[in-house]
Amino acid sequence: MMLIERIEETRLTAQDEAQIAGLMARAFDTDFGGRSYYQQRHHVRLVTRENGKITGHMALDFRDIRIGDTLMPVAGLAEVATHPDLRGRGIASHLLSAAIHEARAMRAQFFLLFGDRPIYAGRGFVAQPNSVTFTALIGARTGAVQTVAASNLMVMQLGDSAWDSSLPVDLLGHKF
Repeated sequence: MMLIERIEETRLTAQDEAQIAGLMARAFDTDFGGRSYYQQRHHVRLVTRENGKITGHMALDFRDIRIGDTLMPVAGLAEVATHPDLRGRGIASHLLSAAIHEARAMRAQFFLLFGDRPIYAGRGFVAQPNSVTFTALIGARTGAVQTVAASNLMVMQLGDSAWDSSLPVDLLGHKF
């Protein structure tokens, strides 16, 4: 059984932060600028370790967004990474199970992510065509507010509310 650690952002040690930053550098072509996060810190990190080294990572945010005129609590998934040498061992699958459990505990009505990997659809996330308004963050700097047709928004229903794909979504800040 794979052990998943839950680390609140404010409890992230300097050593863990450095290990996560190294994992991000190996797992993504995108430049994270040496950070353990892409553009903004998160609320909770989920990690796996092997021999004391972080081998997998997922970050979760909890915040309200607007879906049409309704303010709605959601969880957002970000920075999904597995060490490239360890892919195919189920690390991401185990982390995603833990992330879904964590999102349910947050009282979120929906769990959102921006991505298109088959693992997400296989766990119940559904691609949604809503227009999305967000504040662009580029190089950890505030950019313009943008409204775009979502090409990779995926949503999992967690609560009693039904997702309406015809309504505009305002993230009230940056993408996850």
